Amino acid sequence: MTNQNSSELSVIDLEARRELRRVPVPGNPAGVAVGAGGAVYTVSPESKTVRRFDAGALAAETVLDGGPIGIAVDGHTDRVFVSDWYNARIWVLDGESLALEATLETGSAPAGLAIHGRRLAAADRDANQVSFFDIDSLAPLGAALVGERPFGIGFAPDGVLWACNVGSDDVTLIDPETLRALATVPVGDRPYGVAFAAGRAFVSNQYADTVSVIDLETRAPIAVLDVGEYPEGIDVTRDKRTVVVANWFSNSISLIDAAGLEVVGEIDTGDGPRAFGKFVTTGEGWE
Repeated sequence: MTNQNSSELSVIDLEARRELRRVPVPGNPAGVAVGAGGAVYTVSPESKTVRRFDAGALAAETVLDGGPIGIAVDGHTDRVFVSDWYNARIWVLDGESLALEATLETGSAPAGLAIHGRRLAAADRDANQVSFFDIDSLAPLGAALVGERPFGIGFAPDGVLWACNVGSDDVTLIDPETLRALATVPVGDRPYGVAFAAGRAFVSNQYADTVSVIDLETRAPIAVLDVGEYPEGIDVTRDKRTVVVANWFSNSISLIDAAGLEVVGEIDTGDGPRAFGKFVTTGEGWE
């Protein structure tokens, strides 16, 4: 978990339900992504620094001239993608050294990034759109209009892109082939991120202190769950049984039983957990 206020990572054992240790990460880290073999990447917007940690140790870092915020990792090409909030672009970095390989143009204020198959998507918040790219050739594939101010995004298991629109309090579902909207589903106040488990979508609602649950087949809301204060980052365990929610103001994470739709635990973290991205990993080397 990236703890933005205390500039560190909380390493948490989800099975034992306890924090194992904290790793210093200067610059108020927010974005996070997990790679192969226990690699964890962080983005510190304050210092404009992207870091790679291997088994808890700093392995590489780079400073990017702009506004880095969102991050995603492609294990097939060993590339890391970082959104530049200030300059309407995505940096493409080597996954091991973090050396710059290329840049991609997006709409204004790109934030969340997501990968599915051979497609990369970026939520262009101030353009009210999502940009798509071929992840191998890096060629642009076009953009899809969504709701107001999309921030966090995620691909469902069927490949449909879900965009959380913090300005219109809904999520837009996009067909990744036609780049057309399939549906718009209302959720809570200021939806931030989305994760998928047990045939459902789970959307964290910042201002409502809740998680909205949506059936993936019918696309209908089926539940609203109370979590901690100001929930932001959201991910699922590898077995898809538990949804993990970062509560920024509560300094904790909430654990949701994806099948039973019940909050089954809460674990303390550092100060200001954001966890913007994918943050659940196998734990290899982090014990």
